[in-house]
Parts: sequence; structure tokens; C-alpha cells
Amino acid sequence: MKPIHVGLLGIGTVGGGTFAVLARNAEEIARRAGRPIVITAVADKNLERAREVVGTAAGVRITDDAMSVVDDPAIDIVVELIGGYGFAKDAVLRAIANGKHVVTANKALLAVHGNEIFAAAQQKGVMVAFEAAVAGGIPIIKAVREGLTANRIEWIAGIINGTTNYILSTMRDSGRPFADVLADAQALGYAEADPTWDIEGVDAAHKITLLSAIAFGTPVQFEQAHIEGISQLAAEDIRYAEELGYRIKLLGITKRVAGGIELRVHPALVPAKRLIANVEGVMNAVLVKGDAVGATLYYGRGAGAEPTGSAVIADLVDVTRLHTADPEHRVPHLAFRADQLENTPVVPMSEVESAYYLRLRVQDKPGVLADVARILADNAISIEAMIQKNAAQKEPGEGGGEADIILLTHITREQHADAAIARIEELATTVGRVTRLRLESLAS
Repeated sequence: MKPIHVGLLGIGTVGGGTFAVLARNAEEIARRAGRPIVITAVADKNLERAREVVGTAAGVRITDDAMSVVDDPAIDIVVELIGGYGFAKDAVLRAIANGKHVVTANKALLAVHGNEIFAAAQQKGVMVAFEAAVAGGIPIIKAVREGLTANRIEWIAGIINGTTNYILSTMRDSGRPFADVLADAQALGYAEADPTWDIEGVDAAHKITLLSAIAFGTPVQFEQAHIEGISQLAAEDIRYAEELGYRIKLLGITKRVAGGIELRVHPALVPAKRLIANVEGVMNAVLVKGDAVGATLYYGRGAGAEPTGSAVIADLVDVTRLHTADPEHRVPHLAFRADQLENTPVVPMSEVESAYYLRLRVQDKPGVLADVARILADNAISIEAMIQKNAAQKEPGEGGGEADIILLTHITREQHADAAIARIEELATTVGRVTRLRLESLAS
């Protein structure tokens, strides 16, 4: 049977992994797809690297002009692995306009411009597949979009950024501060030279935005996501959380609630007994709660050349199988038919309900804890657990020293927590700012 011809844009880490796996497993992949899948054109600005990866493979055109691949009438599927919003967006939209299917690992592009791209693909009757855009080699897009299609999804919570998970795991194991561990992660290649998107939660927000749209049948709404990173996280908070039976993870969370959906990324305390709390290093894991199936956990490598390349090739196989199918009979991009997507609002963070971890440094004198408890009670917040630790001791004759008070609260609304924290920080006995982290039980 006539092969499917693929044009590969970008042959860096993921592109190289895709090329290698496809070449190594070509026969097995063809048996699954029903016809051979062949990369016949590669575009990359670094021609020397491209030639090194392609090697002696026959029939592969190498160019530094990506648009020449996009416009090549012999190409059936364009694989976009360039990244970013600019040229990648132009290339994807032009491929669609040319009637070509697209496979991409570009979560940033789809989180920000996905609505435009999916609409263009719908109009042209072509597919945009993006399994590799979320959690690398873990088939989480297919699981939510197809495997759990009988379920009303209730919530998704995931460790979907390996860089931050490595940093948090190492901080917990070593007790070292964030800046030192980040430097190690960069030296090991786990963090980029500019790690901002990872450590500030943007990368995870791109991914949870896509999962949210698929889970709840909404357009992508990245601009509505609440995003917090881990750069301000202190080593003592990781230590105190451990003492209380929790581990701190950067979570992407989306949840169906009465007022709409929650869409948020932030560090959170997770009970240590949960499987997801024990996901360490650069590994990823995603919990999905459906009404029929309950909680399901998906675990694996969230990045890397061949794991992500595996997801790219899975998309190539899917597109190949459905290449000639009636567009109406294909799985919709966002799981729900385009005319059935709902503009469900994203709930403001002030309305989100959660339990909280609060750490406050105070002057170690009588009545301080009573003042704090009174403020919490005034804001309808009850305390579940408390520990007190000596902090900085003063010199003899200067009176009492300072103490860290660590509180776990019961579930309350974010606006109540905000109000209570503001009042606590105004107390004359409070030293500095209150540290606030959310607590997610992730109970099934």
C-alpha cells in the first residue's frame, strides 16, 4: 500500500527521537497503521544536526526552509516540533490551509492559539493531533478523550512538569534551598538555561489548559488559568509539610464545580500516602476522576527524546488510519463535537475552596496564637492541625525570640483565607509575610 509521507519540522531532541523510533520500529508501526509511515522531508535551521540525525536514510530531503516542506504536495502529514508561538503558528495554519494533517508537541501553541487552529482544521476537514503536547510519553490525551468517554469527568490533577518535580524531590531529600537545586537541574540538563516557564508554572498551565478543554468540552482558556510557580518555595516548608504527613508537588488542577470549572497551577500539599505524592524526580503522573470509573492514575516519562517521540508516532498512526475517513467520523480535537463545546466559565480564584497550610513567623510571647486563632475564626476558618517551631533566637536581655507557627486549616474559600492572612500580617507580633500553600487531598 502507498506509504504516508511525513514532513518533519524541527529535528532537535524530540524530532531526533521521533526519527529514531520510527526508523527502528518501521515494520511494527506499518503493521499497526496499515501502511508504511515514511519521513521524506526534514526541515531544521541546523542543517549539520539534521544530516547527522538522518544519517544514511534513503529518500529524505533535508532543508532549512520549513515552508517548502509545508507546501510540498507530496507531504501528507506535517509534524511540527519547532515550538513557540510565532513561526510554528504560521507553519501549522499554512499546512492546514494546504489540506495537510498536523501532528504537534507544541502545548504552548495550542493552549494560546488552539481555538483558531482547531477551527481552521475543522473547516478544511483535516486533523490536528497533539498527544505529545501533554506529559510526554504518557497517553493521557487519548485516555481522557477516548478511553474515558463514557464518564462525566469530575477533576484532573497532575504532576505535568518534570523539571519542577525534580527540584521539589531533591529539595525534600537534601534539605537544600531552591536556588541551589535549580542550578543542579540546569547542570544535569533537566532545566533550561532560562527555566522561567517551568519554575513559574507556565508550562504546566499550558498542559492543564488542554486537558481541561478535553475533559469538560470547552474551548481552550489559557488566559483564564491561575498560575503560581515554585521559585518562592522555602526548604523549611517542604520539611514542615513532611512532618505533617504531606509532600509538596506542583500540580495542574482542573475541576468541575457548581459555578463552572477551576483551572489552576500551584504548589500544593498532597497526603504522603497518595500514590501521586510518591512520584519523584523528572517523572510525571496524572490523576483523572470520572463518575463511573473513579480515580485513575497515569504515570511515566513526561519528557525526553524517545518517550515524547513515542507519542508523536502514536499520533502519526492514528492520523494514518483515519487519513481517508469522513471527517465526521473522526474523534473531535477536543473530545466533543465542535458544535457541542460549551463556554463554561472559569471560576475566579477567590471563589475556589481548599484547605490551607499557613506558616507565620511571630514573636514568641503569650497571646499570639490566641490572636491568630481569633482572626481565623472571624473569617470562618477552623484549624485542623498546628505545630510550633523555634525560629531566630534573640540576644540575652532582648526578650523572647521568634517562632514559626504552622497551621493546617479545614476547607474554606480562598477569599476568606486572603482576608485572614491580611489581618494576621497586620499584627504587631507577626514578623514578615505569611506563607500560604493549598492542600489537595485528591481523594477518590
